[in-house]
Amino acid sequence: MNPSRPSGIAATARRWSDARIALAFVAVAVLVAGCGGGKGSAQGDVAAKVNGDSVTVAQVDAVVHQQRGVRPEQADAAAKQALERLIDQQLAVQKAQELKLDQEGKVVQQLEQSRRDVLARAYVEKVGEGAAKPTAEAVKQYYDEKPALFKERRIYNIQELAIEARPDQIDVLRSELRGARNINAFVDYLKGNSIRFAANQAVRAAEQLPLGMVDAFAKLKDGQAMLAPSPTGAQVIVLAGSRLEPVDEARARPAIEQYLLSDAKRKLVEADLKALRAAAKIEYTSRPADPAASAATPAMPAASSASGAK
Repeated sequence: MNPSRPSGIAATARRWSDARIALAFVAVAVLVAGCGGGKGSAQGDVAAKVNGDSVTVAQVDAVVHQQRGVRPEQADAAAKQALERLIDQQLAVQKAQELKLDQEGKVVQQLEQSRRDVLARAYVEKVGEGAAKPTAEAVKQYYDEKPALFKERRIYNIQELAIEARPDQIDVLRSELRGARNINAFVDYLKGNSIRFAANQAVRAAEQLPLGMVDAFAKLKDGQAMLAPSPTGAQVIVLAGSRLEPVDEARARPAIEQYLLSDAKRKLVEADLKALRAAAKIEYTSRPADPAASAATPAMPAASSASGAK
């Protein structure tokens, strides 16, 4: 219920399944534009010269576009501020080159990794351009199939417990949670067994929950709790209260269209990557280090006390 997110192109494609980050790869264009400059820049009009090196209008625009919430009347001030930042950046780049920092092994490695990241993201964006805009029928079908997000959307007042635990403890924790008469009794169990945890309260709408948890959450009644494994142990979520706040199809349509388009892009990228893998010659020449093995020694001592809300 709380899946891990692998790195790389495939993980980037999977993250496109979340409508809230469907436009994340707009940053690729910004990054590519921001990496230019220097003598003979071909990115357009020059905004400033720094010891002969060009800072272009395109670079300034890219920095301004990265800033959210810039109103039209603030555009000129934002552009001036961006230009000064780019001038400072260019001075730093020039000094780094003078000190030959661009030839140091660690810097060379980081520059190459940045280049790989930009190219991989650009590839994902390019392949995704082939996705068709969702039809009105597809939008309506998604709306009807996800009542917990729309017709029966609720606002949840929740209590969260982030528990530090080993994988072999998860079933025991789940059993103790089911058997506890209330959340306070479960917290007492955690404290009594020196299990570390952190408590938090939050108000979240259905669309702010992980997509895989929305339907399960919709089935909860006030006062009920659920447990899901997490990278560091387990997360317990208690539904303290909720209220119904539905969204009609007209209001939901833009978000649904964005999600369906993002999902179509993700599927295109995954299919293309699968074909690339099938055609490629991949040879594994060494076995990656096992992070679990290195973390297993030395063993972590049991905590002497637990932290959390009473």
